[in-house]
Order: sequence, then structure tokens, then C-alpha cells
Amino acid sequence: MENLVEMKNMTMKFPGVIALNNVSFDLRPGEVHILLGENGAGKSTLVKMLSGINKPTSGEIILNGKTYDHLTPKDSMENKIAIIYQELSVVNELSIAENLFVGKLPKKTVAGIKVVDYKKMNAEAEKYMKEIGLNRSPSTLVQDISISEKQQVEIAKALASQAKIIIMDEPTSSLSIEETEDLFKIIEKLKKNGIGIIYISHKLKELKQIGDRVTVLKDGCYVNTVNVADIEVEDMIPMMVGRKIKSVYPGKSKAYDENEIAFEVKHLTRKDGTAKDISFQVHKGEILGFAGLIGAGRSECMEGIFGAKPISSGEIYLHGKKLEIKDTYKALKQGIAMVTENRRETGFFQNFEIWRETSVTVNLKKSKMGGFSGLVNEKKERQIAEEQVKKLNTKCSGIDQMTVNLSGGNQQKVIIGKWLAVDSEVFIFDEPTKGIDVGAKSEIYDIMRGMADQGKAIIMVSSEMPELLSTCDRIIVFRNGEISGILNNEEATEEKIMYAAVAVD
Repeated sequence: MENLVEMKNMTMKFPGVIALNNVSFDLRPGEVHILLGENGAGKSTLVKMLSGINKPTSGEIILNGKTYDHLTPKDSMENKIAIIYQELSVVNELSIAENLFVGKLPKKTVAGIKVVDYKKMNAEAEKYMKEIGLNRSPSTLVQDISISEKQQVEIAKALASQAKIIIMDEPTSSLSIEETEDLFKIIEKLKKNGIGIIYISHKLKELKQIGDRVTVLKDGCYVNTVNVADIEVEDMIPMMVGRKIKSVYPGKSKAYDENEIAFEVKHLTRKDGTAKDISFQVHKGEILGFAGLIGAGRSECMEGIFGAKPISSGEIYLHGKKLEIKDTYKALKQGIAMVTENRRETGFFQNFEIWRETSVTVNLKKSKMGGFSGLVNEKKERQIAEEQVKKLNTKCSGIDQMTVNLSGGNQQKVIIGKWLAVDSEVFIFDEPTKGIDVGAKSEIYDIMRGMADQGKAIIMVSSEMPELLSTCDRIIVFRNGEISGILNNEEATEEKIMYAAVAVD
């Protein structure tokens, strides 16, 4: 069977860093070939060569019998390659049909003037939407559909471009269990049509469900390619990290004190109704988990606590003292930190080096007048950044490296570091291990547990029940913007959490 693509001896060098070193990879028609490895292993670098974003230092790419030393975005498009990024690239303000044909809208001539042929475009869009089971009108605005439906739009867009190779980067990171199953059904249909899929994911259980082959990368180097049917999930981990991880999750809290309330929320309600009459306590040294289906109101509640979104009522207390939080600046000044779900959009500044990113909270906390007044000290800021990089074992070329160029796990460490630098008392982690490999997950859990053992109050929102059950001291379950259950770790199970999340009173 002729390969859809062959990549031979691909090498990519950046100043001071070899991102990819002599890596070979191929994809067959009708297969899901999984790219596996820790953050920073070289997976994204490799697929960006196929999309025309990265120009390799050396190596060759064979497509449709033609050999390239590099691809341009135009080459990639002409060779029917489509990529669906973790951060979806749909345009919310356009309709589904317009998203499918953006840049190539069908035209017709009316009174000598070329205009968009909406009838033809909607009919074509409907054909591709039906193929993947997207039951919407093609004229529906993308801003009015769910995350999983937006992902379906991306897949339909790939089909509309007649793609033969589809790259999926962490496609299930924002999907529920049911939505993930729906995606897998779509992938099976694509395979039957001879489309080859390069699939990047850190959720190892998924790989056994949909994968045909898996190629493992580590530190920019090729490790092995094996048939998924011939390997167990637990055998993949040492291939990725070069060591066996006995337990990804940390042990129980050493400092959890049920008699000492560190943080308390009373009757919090958001103006838009996404969080209603929420009350809970976090004890000193406790990791308090928040479970629930996507859209249940967990993140919305945290945004209200942190001042990112307005609340209509409610009170917040830290060590018994009532806080006045009207915005995120006030939250920071009063000891509350938030590591947001979408780190690339709301977690850090895209144009900041590590040292600037780490010190931004320090400068804001020292500032006055909402951040308009205050002095900066670059020498001190760089020193603080060096301390946090060392403390959190952040893998980087130095504090002058751009945060955006780090792997996901190391970006997360920089974000955590900037909050540790101002000695925050309450840490809200919203999906802290989203898009992070198993080795980095273990490090993030250890960091959280270490903070709890120092007496910090930790809140963790997560859609992954195993990490909630293995990391948290108690778990609060959300449903329809309200608390539907509170479970101690000893009594909590996946079944009890799911029942509280979906049960109808």
C-alpha cells in the first residue's frame, strides 16, 4: 500500500535548540497514526512541517510521488493536507457554510456583478455537514454552536477542501465523554473513505480505541513505531518519558485541617445566571475539586470569584476577612490566583519572555491606582524569574525565551510561577493538565500538592474524573450552574460523580 506521505530524516534547529533530530514518519491511507510524546518531544514541530509553517533544516517530504525539501502553506493545501489545531480556528462571526468555504466562496454573476452564491454554498456545506452528522442549518452562526460542533465544522471544512490527510491536535481536550464518542465515529467514517489521520493526544486510553499505529518521540528524537494492537497503555509511558511512572498522582495532603477554613464563598450568583447561589469552603492545605459536565457552570463560578465576570450577589472570605473583589486586579491584590483553562488566550502574554511574564504579577501587586502607578526593577524581576524557573524545574533555554515557544507543560509552570512569585493564598486551577503529557501532569500534581502542604487553599476544576479522584481531598459536583453534590474522597467514585452531574430531581 502506497503511503499518503513519507517524511525522512527530518531535522529542525532553532538557535541553541534542536527541536527535531533525524526523525522519520509515514502515513497510510485509511489509518489513524498517533504521534505520542511528552510536551517538547517534537510532535508539533513535525506536523507544522506538513502544514508549511515550519521549514526544516534538513530532510525530505514525499507527497504524491514528488519530493520536497520543505512545504509552503500553498504546497500543503495543494497536496490536500488539513490541520485541526487544539485552539480551533473557526470564525465565530461567520456562518457554518462561510467557515467551510472561507477564502473560496462560490460566486455567481448578477447584473454583471460577481456576488456570493449563497444557495450553492449552503447546499455544498449541507452535504459535508451531513457526512459527519452535524445537524445544523448551514446559515447558523458559529458563535451559536457548542465546542464539539465547532470541531465538527473544522472537520467538515477539511472535507470541503478534499483533504486526504487530516492532522488532529488534541481533538478531545474540550469534549465531554459523549462528544468524544461522536468524534470517534466520525473518524471511523473518514478512515473508511481512505483518509489518513495524524492524531496527537495525551489521553492514552483514547489511543487504544481509535489508533492503528503509534510513533513515539522523545526530546526531538525518534523512539519507535508500533502497532497499537501490539502494545498496552502502561507500556507507552516509559517509551515517552524514558522511565516508569509508578504513580502519576500525588499522595494525600499532609496539612489538610478540617477545623481551619482558609477560603469561603457564600451565596455567589453571577449576573448571567451561569452560577446560582454557590456556597463552599476550602480548608487550609486542602485541594478541593470541582466536577461536572462541560457547561455546568464550574468555570463560570471561578470567573465570578476571580472578578473576571460580574456577580449579582455573594460574599467571599479569606481567613475570615471579607474580600471586595470587583475585578481581577482586586483579586490579585487580595491573594487570589487563577490558572485559566485556555492558557494561550487568557493565561499569558504572547509577546512576553519568561522573565516578563513571571514578573507581571509582582509589578501589579506593588502598583497603585489599578496598575497605573508603580516602579519596575528589571534586575529584581529577572532574579524572581530565575528563582521560579529553578523551583518549578521549567525546561527552557533561559528566562529570555518567549513563553509562547515553550511546551504546554512548561507554559503552565511559568503561569504558576508568576502567582507563586506574589505569594498568593488561594489558587484556582481550571483544567490545569489540559493538553499536557503524562510526565508533565505528574509534575503539575506534585506542585499543587506541595502548595497545599504549605497551607495554601487549592481549587481544581477538571473534566477528568481519575485526576479528581486521585488528587482532591473533597469533590464538589456542579449541574446547571448549581452545586448538586459534595463528596469526600473516601466515598467518591466515578459513578457517584456522574450521577450527581446528570441526575434529574
